[in-house]
Amino acid sequence: MNGTWLIRGRDGGLCAYAYAPGGDAVVSRAESRPGGPWSPPRTVGGDQPVHPALAVARSGNGYAHLVSWCPTVPGESGLVHTTHFQSRLAALDWSSIGHPNKKGDRTGPPAVAVDAQGRAHVSVRNKGGGISMRAQAEKGGWEPWRDLKGSGVRGLPAAVAGESGLITLYAATADGILRWRQPEPGVVPVLDDKAQPAAVRPDTLCALATSAEHTTLFYVTEDGGLDAWRGDEKPVRLLDAAGDGAPVAVRCRLDDVDCTLLAQRARSGRVAFAAYPTEVEGAGAWWAESGEPLPSDARLALTEDAAGRVVAAVCVPGTEDRVLLTRRKDEPGLALEAWHRAF
Repeated sequence: MNGTWLIRGRDGGLCAYAYAPGGDAVVSRAESRPGGPWSPPRTVGGDQPVHPALAVARSGNGYAHLVSWCPTVPGESGLVHTTHFQSRLAALDWSSIGHPNKKGDRTGPPAVAVDAQGRAHVSVRNKGGGISMRAQAEKGGWEPWRDLKGSGVRGLPAAVAGESGLITLYAATADGILRWRQPEPGVVPVLDDKAQPAAVRPDTLCALATSAEHTTLFYVTEDGGLDAWRGDEKPVRLLDAAGDGAPVAVRCRLDDVDCTLLAQRARSGRVAFAAYPTEVEGAGAWWAESGEPLPSDARLALTEDAAGRVVAAVCVPGTEDRVLLTRRKDEPGLALEAWHRAF
C-alpha cells in the first residue's frame, strides 16, 4: 500500500481501502454519514483482478485515485487506474495505463499524486532502475509515459501535491534521496542535479505538503533516526524512530498552532504519536504510545474528519481486514478517544 488508504470523501465521510481476502481485488468501505456506521465491503474497479500493490491519493475535491498492477498475459502485467468520485457509490472500472517499458512484468510499487487541476500523476520504477511517470491529460485520456531518469531506486517512492498543486516525487537509493519537482502545472517533473546523501531505510518515505513553498519528506535512517528534509538544507534528525516501518503524517491545528502530527508503529507494537510546529523541527518532538500492541503488518493512517478532528486508524490484515479508529477529543493537546473497532 502506497499513500494513504483512509481518505475523507467529498461528502465528508471517511472511506477506507484494503485488499479483499485472496489479494486479487481492492475493496472499499465508507461511513454511511460522517461519523456514522460503515458500509459492507464493495469491490473497487470491477471484476478485473489486480496484484497486491495499491497506491491511493486524494484530490483537492475529495475524489480518490487508485493505481495498481494488473496481470495481462502470463509473466507480464500493466498498470491500471480508477477514480472513486463518491465513496458511498461504486468506483469507475479499472482502465489500463500501460507499462513504463511498454511491456514486461511488474517493475516496482507505483505512487500517485493529484495536481491542482485534478489530474493524476502515476510514478513507478522502470527496468533501468529510474522512475517513469504518466499523467492524465488536460482534455481527457493520458499523456505518454515519460522517463524521469534517475537510477538505483529502491522500495516505495513517495509522491505528493504541494499547496500549489505542483507535484514532488521522492525515491530512495543506496546512497541517498532523489527528488523530482514540477516547475509549473502540466509539465514533466525535473530531477534535482544532485542526490541528497542519506542512509535511508527503503520503504519508509512519507511526504507531506507543509507550506506554500515546501513539501517535507520524512524517513527512517539506517541507524534508527527519523529525519525530515525539505531540500533547501541538509536533513534534520527530528527524533529517534519509534519503530522500523514507515511513518505517516498529517497537518492539523493543535491548540491553535499549525502542527505536523506523525504516527508510527512502535517496537512495542503500539501506535506512537509525535507532534511539533510545522517546519519548526528545532522545537523538538517526542513519542507518546497509544492503544494495544499490533501485528507487524498493521497499516497506519492519519487524516481529518468533516469536523476537522484528527483521525488515526489502523488496518489489521487477516481473513477479513479489521480497522481500529480513534479521534482527537475536543480538549487541549492531543488527547485521543479510546480506540474502537470501526469494522
